Amino acid sequence: MPPERFDTSRPFIVLGLVVLIWLLVPAIIKRWTQVGFYELQAPVEVSASYVRELQDYWAWRTRSKTEIYSAYQDLAGVAAQYAHAAEENATLRREIERLENLLRLPTFDRYRTEAARVVSRDLNAWWQQLVIRKGLNHGITEGSPVIFSGGVVGRVSEVHLNTSVVDMISSPRVRLAASFEGDDRPVSYQGGINPPLSRPEATVEFVPLDLYADATEPKALITSGLGGVFPRGLRLGTVILLEPSPDGLFKTGEVWLDPRLNKLTEVAVLVPLEPL
Repeated sequence: MPPERFDTSRPFIVLGLVVLIWLLVPAIIKRWTQVGFYELQAPVEVSASYVRELQDYWAWRTRSKTEIYSAYQDLAGVAAQYAHAAEENATLRREIERLENLLRLPTFDRYRTEAARVVSRDLNAWWQQLVIRKGLNHGITEGSPVIFSGGVVGRVSEVHLNTSVVDMISSPRVRLAASFEGDDRPVSYQGGINPPLSRPEATVEFVPLDLYADATEPKALITSGLGGVFPRGLRLGTVILLEPSPDGLFKTGEVWLDPRLNKLTEVAVLVPLEPL
């Protein structure tokens, strides 16, 4: 019996020794091991994303010429709209530059845009993250804002050589200063607990009592520019409910985020021209 009891407990003894050794290892070695493992794993995920794109390519090759021509016509219409928008944007930029020179105002061009492909996503209830196919080799820095056509996606939380991890604004770990469109007073925004396959939502707090919003008259929520991470005016979501907080001094509300957040394949990183 004693030898058999020793054999049964041997795996637990080995596990205990491994845990003890790991606890005694210096933090810098743990960090180096974690980074090394991630850099070893990253090429697998990046390769998988390239394989998916190759599969899409060959899937399109099997389409008929009529389908491809129809898609080309739709794409041509979208391209024309973007070309017109680009002309308007250039005109507005020139006007802003003229007014800045006339009024001797400082310029706010503090970022450059770096387009990045989404490699993978982790959309569990407690945090929502994206892995994008750009990293240190492309100038991405930790804390950089990430956006798409519908507004804010999130901010870069980890940077590796060729990939970066983005904490999405739907994650409870993301908290930032926001404001309502047309109102400069800051409020507090925080991501929510979003189960998979559900519409992403968030909460807003410390809202002044004279502001109102409901499903019939929602209000747009944008970044306030405070905190030095996100530029002012980027869309966060739509506030569809405001109710008095328990203390009666402010209001709290429910924010609906863009449902496209769960389906993004391409994003843009705003890389600061100067360190944040």
